[in-house]
Amino acid sequence: MDYIIFLVAMAALIYGADFIIKESERIALHYDISHFVIGATLVAFGTSLPEMAASMMASYHGKSDMAVANVVGSVVFNISLVLGIVFMMAKSMMPDRDLFSLDSAWVVIPPAIFYVMIQDGEIGRFDGMLFLLMMVSYLMFLFTSSKEDLEGEIDEDLAKEKFAWGKSIGLLGIGFLLTIGGANYVVESATHIARALEVSEWIIGLFLISLGTSLPELVVSLVAVKKGNAEMSIGNIIGSNVANFSMVLGGSALINPLTVNLEATSYDIMILSVASLALLFILANKLYNKAGGIFLLTILALFIQHSF
Repeated sequence: MDYIIFLVAMAALIYGADFIIKESERIALHYDISHFVIGATLVAFGTSLPEMAASMMASYHGKSDMAVANVVGSVVFNISLVLGIVFMMAKSMMPDRDLFSLDSAWVVIPPAIFYVMIQDGEIGRFDGMLFLLMMVSYLMFLFTSSKEDLEGEIDEDLAKEKFAWGKSIGLLGIGFLLTIGGANYVVESATHIARALEVSEWIIGLFLISLGTSLPELVVSLVAVKKGNAEMSIGNIIGSNVANFSMVLGGSALINPLTVNLEATSYDIMILSVASLALLFILANKLYNKAGGIFLLTILALFIQHSF
């Protein structure tokens, strides 16, 4: 029964987050807010909302392992699984944007700060504030980025639809109910599954929750590949990972300080570092092809093999 509850709750969490993002975008378009501004905020916030809801709910219930593992697992899956599949599927990728010179710092600095913060075994409220400040700096960075890249994130079909406040408020309300309720039941059912399988909450957060909350990134990236915009998915993943470290961990730490068992989690944190460095290597050498995909999927295989 717990498995069914988990799957239903995860679906509610993801669909609820989608409602919130779509209706927020619809309202912004109604008020003629620039597409650039909407795109910049959606890149940073959109696909990370499920991770944020799940980790903050886990933190609220005092489950630090689950909250932190969700972020570690999500970042690893975003890089190794999502981009690995994108590079394997994309026929050719020649981004106009120089991703290495413009975005490489955001690939390595957030995990480096995370690694430094956990050396005392805790991500405290002050650390959480620093993470949120990093989100502010990332948003400032986005507002100096290429407007064309960010405007491409906007769903133009929403702008053509007739706007109705009642509908938007209703869908926003449904979105928040689904997201908060889904996150609560995800954490509760995942805890029961961990006890039944006699595995740690860290493992459940690292795989079950993080893989589920990474589905929006995977879907968005696959749609981008299908439309011939595979290079857009790289920027989305970088932005999503920054949001995971800054907003998700930062917000969770503000609710309750998060403890981290360095000895028990050392391999997973090492894989996180290796995946980030692998993405940096791919950006530097423009390996946006099957070679890069195989490279990343190999890291994913090592990640899964060690844990199971």
